[in-house]
Amino acid sequence: MFQAHRFALKTLAAALLAAYNAIAHASASFTVRDIRVEGLERIEASTVFAYLPLRPGEIFNEDKATEVIRTLYATGFFNDVRVAAQGDLVVVQVLERPMITSVDLSGIRAVDKNKLNENLQALGLTPGHYYDKNIVSKAEQRLKEEYLTLGYYGAEVTTTVTPIDRNRVALLFSAIEGERARIRQVNFIGNKAVKTRTLKGEMRLSTPDWFSWYTRNDAYGQEKFAVDLGNIRAYYLNRGYLEFNIESAQVSLSPDKKDAYLNISLHEGEPYTVSSILLTGELLDKKRELQKLLTLKPGERYSESKLRASAQAIKDKLAEYGFAFATVSEQPAMDPKQHTVALTLNIAPGQRVAVRRVNIAGNRQTRDEVIRREMRQFEGAWFDGQRLALSKARLERLDYFNGVNIDYAPVAGVDDQVDINVNVSEKRLGFVNLYAGFSSTEKLMLGGSLSQNNIFGSGTDLSLKVDTSRAARAFSIVHLNPYFTPDGVEQLTSAYYDTQKPLVSAGAGAEDFTINRIGGRLRFGIPFSEVDKVYFGLGFEQNRFKAYEQAPKRYQEYIQEFGRVVNSAPLTIGWARDARDHPTVPSRGTLTRANFELGLPIASTKYYKIDLQQQYYYSFARGFVLGLNGELGYGRGLSGKPFPIFKNYYAGGIGSVRGYEPASLGPKDEDAQVAIGGAKSALVNAEISVPLPKTGFDRMLRVFAFVDAGNVWDEKQTPRLSDIRYSYGLGLTWISPIGPLKFSWGFPIVKKAGDAYRRFEFTIGTSF
Repeated sequence: MFQAHRFALKTLAAALLAAYNAIAHASASFTVRDIRVEGLERIEASTVFAYLPLRPGEIFNEDKATEVIRTLYATGFFNDVRVAAQGDLVVVQVLERPMITSVDLSGIRAVDKNKLNENLQALGLTPGHYYDKNIVSKAEQRLKEEYLTLGYYGAEVTTTVTPIDRNRVALLFSAIEGERARIRQVNFIGNKAVKTRTLKGEMRLSTPDWFSWYTRNDAYGQEKFAVDLGNIRAYYLNRGYLEFNIESAQVSLSPDKKDAYLNISLHEGEPYTVSSILLTGELLDKKRELQKLLTLKPGERYSESKLRASAQAIKDKLAEYGFAFATVSEQPAMDPKQHTVALTLNIAPGQRVAVRRVNIAGNRQTRDEVIRREMRQFEGAWFDGQRLALSKARLERLDYFNGVNIDYAPVAGVDDQVDINVNVSEKRLGFVNLYAGFSSTEKLMLGGSLSQNNIFGSGTDLSLKVDTSRAARAFSIVHLNPYFTPDGVEQLTSAYYDTQKPLVSAGAGAEDFTINRIGGRLRFGIPFSEVDKVYFGLGFEQNRFKAYEQAPKRYQEYIQEFGRVVNSAPLTIGWARDARDHPTVPSRGTLTRANFELGLPIASTKYYKIDLQQQYYYSFARGFVLGLNGELGYGRGLSGKPFPIFKNYYAGGIGSVRGYEPASLGPKDEDAQVAIGGAKSALVNAEISVPLPKTGFDRMLRVFAFVDAGNVWDEKQTPRLSDIRYSYGLGLTWISPIGPLKFSWGFPIVKKAGDAYRRFEFTIGTSF
């Protein structure tokens, strides 16, 4: 810093001396014969002459000398400029500003270095630019302000300017950050209607708690505090306190600037009731339809959020009719004596507009056509806000993108056209998915898959699955083309080979019974609405059995009747309705599936099976999500034949009834007392998930509690409620770079003789 001040003093002295010299040597006017520039090192003389306001043949005097000095200083190239007259020759002597050779950062960890470098570049503090003390001081001050915003009140920032040879300097911005101010107390003054504990719950900033290591909620920051004050204001306004005001919000620091004390003074006022709501303006003969959209009713307590939601619903409805730029202005009229408010919503639809062009950006890999075929808002059609929202939902449901942003802008020069701008942020679409579990019989169970969604940007998916557990070793390859035809007929092609040992999980010997299966399937999905598809599929598979004397009697009897090689040709017909808001981490909506499978008589097995599934998601409170899942399965053999054992249902473990060993529930062999699966199944799962405290509505890391119930039954058994197994537990989900990772700790509620238990499992997959 001392060196920087020395540069400033030199510059000031040089300017004064130069002005004095100009006056001293230009007291008499004369005609300039020639001009000579001295002291140049890097700057070309032609550059100086280009700026110089003096030419040979012109009159030189005191005013001209002052203008020369002022003009050359204004270029920013020079620290010193002098003008002297030698007869009719004008000599301009300059001292160039130092050139910046390097800009380094030291000790700066809390501030984003990329953002800091961008700010330095914007100020011109980069190698190759000229050094300017004022700009350096401005950069230093901005860095200090950034630390204050982040809560580092004890941070010390210094700038070192090091001169080096050839009139150059090196800049070093260094910081001693210290510790971020931690919140020790949050005090409210003036709150009578609302408890302090409730108001603290509206804030993300708080005193340290169990989750502060992750949320950093105890680290003070100006921006966070401003958001919390906004949340408190919204809390009161949503409960009718129209006179509410934050009179002061002060932050006091401990002497060492490590502890922060928040003091918030409030004026609550009285709650207001809505006396009337009037719609005015251009209603387009839709007054009754628009009034139905009002969520705030006369007689209710005033709510800012309900009023805004009502206004937005009106704008959304008008957008469906092409009025993209409709406005709804809210005009409250308060009666302080009665504590009532009369609301007027003035509606201005504006000009109805059509879509000129749909612009797509951000897709580095995904082809434009993959995005355009999901758009339900077409070029040349009237603007429709509902179709635009549906387009965004369909793009998000692809699960190809981290984010999808769709906005629109008026076309310059016309008032009845808009352009739609679709901006996507592509996610990493190649995944290595793993799952694992532990048990006393299988020890470590591992499995995984390699998948490439949106392969080559074509909108098709390819996945390769490999399972290495002792209970099942599998290999499969699946290709999905969601647009096999231009109108959205989906094609799925799969081939698989696996070895199943269903008795391992139940505690039997690994080689007692084995099924080797090879096959393939072709399936088509035909959409008949935005969320509904009907599926038709045909497959062929061959099953080879290997059973020893220790194998369950039921399995041995099946092999004796049908042989060790059994072929199957399943015909499938299904229906699915997916109305969830997200395919991986849904928070609202439903998923319905129904599937019928028939073993065609062209093969050696004749059977049918029906599978039904229903999922429901509901978001409530502050980030809570309730998820319900129900599944029913029913199979039966035809022509007097039993239901094929290789089509059996199994229950227990993750994806079923957690807390029990995988595939351990249901009918058991009379001799070996191991689960052998069944032809009927029932399963119910319920989960309530919530973000970790003080993380807002974050979907990335959530905790959940669950209750599971289910079992399987033999073809000849009648399902009874007393057979159902129940469990409960806790878990954690994390949307990791390799996919949704779920940890579950399950505890059986019902324990019966022969049951096997597994407390902990984790997997990568979907919600249930």
